[in-house]
Amino acid sequence: MRENLTYDEIEPGATAGLTRLCAADDLFAFAHCSGNHNPLHLADRDGDGDGVAEAEAPSLWVASLISALLGWRLPGPGVALERLDLRFEGRACAGEELRAEVEVLEKLGEGRVRFAVSVSRPADGARLLTGEAVARAPLKKLRFAETEIPGLTVQRHMHFDRLIAQARALGSVSIAVAAAGGVSALAGALEAAEAGLIRPILVGDPTKIAEAASELGADLGAYEIVAADTEEHAAEAAVALVREGRAEALMKGNLHTDHLLRAILDRTHGLRAGRRLTHVFVMDVPGLGRPLLISDAAINIAPDLETKADIVRNAIDCARAIGIEVPKVGVLSAVELVNPAIPSSMDAALLSKMAERGQITGGLVDGPLAMDNAVDLGAARTKGIKSMVAGRADALIAPNLDAGNMIAKELAYIAHAEAAGVVLGARAPVVLTSRADGPEARLASCAVAALCRAWSAGNR
Repeated sequence: MRENLTYDEIEPGATAGLTRLCAADDLFAFAHCSGNHNPLHLADRDGDGDGVAEAEAPSLWVASLISALLGWRLPGPGVALERLDLRFEGRACAGEELRAEVEVLEKLGEGRVRFAVSVSRPADGARLLTGEAVARAPLKKLRFAETEIPGLTVQRHMHFDRLIAQARALGSVSIAVAAAGGVSALAGALEAAEAGLIRPILVGDPTKIAEAASELGADLGAYEIVAADTEEHAAEAAVALVREGRAEALMKGNLHTDHLLRAILDRTHGLRAGRRLTHVFVMDVPGLGRPLLISDAAINIAPDLETKADIVRNAIDCARAIGIEVPKVGVLSAVELVNPAIPSSMDAALLSKMAERGQITGGLVDGPLAMDNAVDLGAARTKGIKSMVAGRADALIAPNLDAGNMIAKELAYIAHAEAAGVVLGARAPVVLTSRADGPEARLASCAVAALCRAWSAGNR
């Protein structure tokens, strides 16, 4: 609770201060609220043409810290600002810690108070703002709770930015694009190539590939094209490129997923590696402080226990590949108690025990967990669940394809998450994107595949 100071309670010399990190998300929120979309103030943008992304805080955002102090600390709720005279002496950037301070200089009568105000940067002592304010102090005592203010989430995908940067640092990966003769498929491959993530080998009908390139206005002179007249032949040729070592990964192009999976699973000419093929969504959910993996949402319809064990193993490998050292895997059910009448709860308990006995390694596995107590620590504590995974899960294992697909789509369309999709379990990762995916999701899918390939190569 916050209690104000009335005019009668305020004394000259009284001070208040607050320390605040200037976060990139604060500047995006300010841009939306104010209408000031100057790229100089936004992360990852070069606002003045010097080749450097500034993310420089708007001067009035810095000044808003004074408003926060007056309105919430001294005098607090009920204050009304009349005049603000400021001198801006320096600039703040995203990532810097700032210190705002106010001091009562004098009481002017009729409820009016004069303050000295300043904002500085403690790291180097630099003054960013100095000046004076005159405000009408509250006349009545008021108390308010900070939690009464609605929350705010910025729809930004920082985790994908990090994954793309990680993958780019490894150097580009050669990827065979099966059936590249479609605008969406070709655009995704070329975007990833231009971003320095992949070196695509375009497999498919050369005429269709050329038509798609013409529609995109793209020059394919720098890319290898392998001719294949049908979807089936394109899938087989792309798989053959991986077997021959000319490609390190696969990308689904303009063909049915069944055709590509059939070629991968061919016992003689495919890419079997001893595990079930399973799909993993790596999701960047705004407001969530970590990537969230969902599996399996695209391949295994009603997996049995053995298949679920491979789903867990592949999810752990993917999580480790993207930088989660010890992944926490929550195996989902409708309940958090083992109930023989609910098969998913039995499977979850068995998978947890398999991890305890070393049959599943590389991460922490616990279940059954309901969705709430898998991702929310408060919900887990309310239910009395004592677990290193509950409330902290990095990966969620769905009981079946329906549930996994619904979780992923709900996060994408309601929580505004972006999803990178890969298939693991074969000798090479497979980028599995949808025509509905945007450029960021396509790039992130290629980045995850590249990171999985590098991690697999280093852990054979």
